[in-house]
Amino acid sequence: MIRNKLFVVLVIFTILFLAVLVRAFHIQVISNDELISYSKDQTLRFEKNYPNRGRIYDRNGYDLAINVQTYSLFTIPKLLKGDHRPYKELARIAPVLTYEKISKRIKNRKRYTWLARKIELSKEQVDKIKELPGIYIDAVPKRIYPNHELLSQAIGFVGVDNKGLAGLEYLFDKELQGKPRIIKYLRDAKGRAIKFESQEVGDDAKDLHLSIDKDLQAVSEKILKEAVIKNEAFRGGIGIMNPDNGEILAIANYPTFDGENYKHSNTNNRKLAFVTDPFEPGSSFKVFTVAAAIENKIIRPDTNYYCEKGRFKIGSHYIGEADTRKKYEWLSVKDILKYSSNIGTTKIAFDLTYAKFNAAMDFFRFGQKTNVEVPGESRGIYNFQENTSSLSLSNMSFGQGLATTGIQMLAAYSVFANGGYYIEPTLLLRQDKMISKKRIISKQTADALTDMLISVVDEGTGTNAKI
Repeated sequence: MIRNKLFVVLVIFTILFLAVLVRAFHIQVISNDELISYSKDQTLRFEKNYPNRGRIYDRNGYDLAINVQTYSLFTIPKLLKGDHRPYKELARIAPVLTYEKISKRIKNRKRYTWLARKIELSKEQVDKIKELPGIYIDAVPKRIYPNHELLSQAIGFVGVDNKGLAGLEYLFDKELQGKPRIIKYLRDAKGRAIKFESQEVGDDAKDLHLSIDKDLQAVSEKILKEAVIKNEAFRGGIGIMNPDNGEILAIANYPTFDGENYKHSNTNNRKLAFVTDPFEPGSSFKVFTVAAAIENKIIRPDTNYYCEKGRFKIGSHYIGEADTRKKYEWLSVKDILKYSSNIGTTKIAFDLTYAKFNAAMDFFRFGQKTNVEVPGESRGIYNFQENTSSLSLSNMSFGQGLATTGIQMLAAYSVFANGGYYIEPTLLLRQDKMISKKRIISKQTADALTDMLISVVDEGTGTNAKI
């Protein structure tokens, strides 16, 4: 009987011993790599230290986006074991953090809790806060836009972690942020750094030099705001470009916003609609129909067209003049543009033919992105079909039934000012870089259109645009 009991006990111990051996074998051999990886996860830490974010300057070196030193504060409430004296003292040192605000933040919290993000503190305040138990302070740069609303839609803004979220800040985030210096270190059971393993050298953040002229931008935004308010418009846009190199000197929409307080702004006001939102250009598009016909040697500025006394039948439809009171008869091409005749422009388009009209609009880059440095640029709305109806061609000839963006119109109009070259617009200072340009009309055509456009603002329908 005793022998049987001893035998059972021996068998049990043997089984347990074998189980331990199997488990040890599994841990040391089979799961060795997993355990090493787990161990490293628990003890090896990586710390990224980013350089100060690059600045953004205008063409003359004026600051458009800079950094200031601020501080972020956090706590781990469970380590203070209910002792609120450090929080009360913190509220006394930094009145911007009232005890009421702090209490709300730490309520029902035990672990890592932010008390404040990116607040400005004096050196004296920082030194005192560092002495408080359970309160931790980090020095962090904060993005500042010293001109507030100026150029805000193009510049964009950054988030609380200093990553670009919109505009140039987003598009050039990698360059502006730079490459972080990565420090690898081992920590002990209490999380303290005990040995630095290695470090990878980062790259300095790069500054951005824009083609914008800050003073011209300010004047442009002021004029735009006044015009939108005066005309009770929903929105307005403005753009100024050097036609010889494509550098944008000013660009804006109104209403706008302040990049430092973007969270409290209307999302529609944050986008640069001059680039992102297409619109029907209307009569401002007629110049391209005329340019195409002159370039194809179908008309001259003194070619005359009968304008049907203000009523022209196309199929079963009639078109009239923009100003229905006008009953034009014979007008030269120059006068058709000067007085903005829909009927005259339609007849020019019919003589041009749809195929050549289409080809010309392609040269002027309608229906295509300009590649300006703005996220979300629209192509506009232009369908390059093989055929279209006479009525559709008529509508397109004077800017209806299609849509363009402000930046497309700015770049296309610049062709007349620079002697016939299409140059892609840019928000960046070219700094003597080679300019890519393509001739799309002759200098003679460009000069002829320039003279006609001058007559539009001197004597025609565009006198309000005269500067």
